[in-house]
Amino acid sequence: MAKKSITKRWIFNNLGVLCLALVVIEMAFIYSVQNYYYSSAKQYLISKINAVTSVLSIHSQDTSANFSAEIRNLLETFNEKDKIELMAINSKGRVVLTSSGFSPDETVLMPDYEEAVETGEGYYVGKMPSGEKIMAVSVPISSLNSEYSSVRMVTSLAEIDNTVEGYIFAVTAICFAILLIIIVTGLFFAGSIVKPIRQISTIARKFAMGDFSVRIQNNSDDEIGELCTAINHMADELSNAEAMKNEFISSVSHELRTPLTAIKGWAETLMLDSDGNPDTMRKGVGVIVNETGRLSQMVEELLDFSRMQSGHFTLQSANMDILAELGDAVLIYSDKARRENISIIYNEPEMLPFVFGDKNRIRQVFINIIDNAVKYSSPGDTVTITAEQSGGNVKISVADTGCGIKESDLSKVKTKFYKANHTRRGSGIGLAVADEIISMHGGTLDIKSREGAGTTVIITLPAKKKSD
Repeated sequence: MAKKSITKRWIFNNLGVLCLALVVIEMAFIYSVQNYYYSSAKQYLISKINAVTSVLSIHSQDTSANFSAEIRNLLETFNEKDKIELMAINSKGRVVLTSSGFSPDETVLMPDYEEAVETGEGYYVGKMPSGEKIMAVSVPISSLNSEYSSVRMVTSLAEIDNTVEGYIFAVTAICFAILLIIIVTGLFFAGSIVKPIRQISTIARKFAMGDFSVRIQNNSDDEIGELCTAINHMADELSNAEAMKNEFISSVSHELRTPLTAIKGWAETLMLDSDGNPDTMRKGVGVIVNETGRLSQMVEELLDFSRMQSGHFTLQSANMDILAELGDAVLIYSDKARRENISIIYNEPEMLPFVFGDKNRIRQVFINIIDNAVKYSSPGDTVTITAEQSGGNVKISVADTGCGIKESDLSKVKTKFYKANHTRRGSGIGLAVADEIISMHGGTLDIKSREGAGTTVIITLPAKKKSD
């Protein structure tokens, strides 16, 4: 199937309509000019022939004058004989006198004379046998003298037609110039649209093949320019997403390989330990349990992320005691922090308002945030956990004195697959899942950090009103 380009459609549609409009305008102009000149010539001939009939009327009233001699003298002394031929027609319809001295062929038709005999005035535009175009007017004078029936004036239209043709040529040239200008500007305009679209199409095919390195050259600030900017921005985001996805796969592979290697190593050690040393057994089982827990947590994060992406992530909401869930999360990491020489300070209030939500998901968020605080802290650092009521909300903050986050990474840490620090374990999706869970509860998760000075995560959830 033949491809229909924008340029061809513009040529066949817009340019066709424009050509038709120009032709109509030119035809109307030509008709108006020709009608104006022909009407002017007709009025001039009528005024002249009326002047002649007025003179003949005066002579007809003079009984001592010879009417034939007077009409002959009038024709011979007619002062515009070089432009207009004046004729006298007898009662039989034959031209008997002319101002030029030459009588026309009897076969020449005179429709204006016949019209004048019938209606009192005749007008005719036509061609002579020689091909010359003429205009003729006739006025009857039979009431002045019975010998003559009419006087007739004939003039050539060659000069008028030449003038009209000059106007036609000028208007045609102007129309062609307008058409040429419109074609050039139109093709330039169409090209300014088609060229970027072709470039976009070519680059989009490269994007589809996974090549995000190319960009669209943007030289305009109109809607096409905005489209190019948007596509370039999309390519940047896709490139970043592709890089984060690859990094995520690499990170997850590493995170999975580490506990699996430990589990396999200790399982082989225990299997080969024929003496059944209790210390070795206890240590090996402990490592296997811990690493299995890490694997389980990672798999749960991946499953949660998959549910979020597919829209199947749901909440089992009910009234819950937020302090109970936060206390459980703190208890889980107390022993671990103590082993790593990290202090956990929990400023627990006496009571907080109930929160309507999914307690398991909220506990998951607390565990993730506290785990990150411990993970990114070093021996001797402190993790401070505070819970309080702020207006109609419950606010939980987890602040550590660990390595902190770079300012350039701070706006991206809640993005899926993103890891600000590649030296610490983690899949890079836990914080994205936590932020989504808090958003689904109508709350916010804010992060404040400074590199080398620690990080503070503030979770805000709407409190349950007493009236509810």
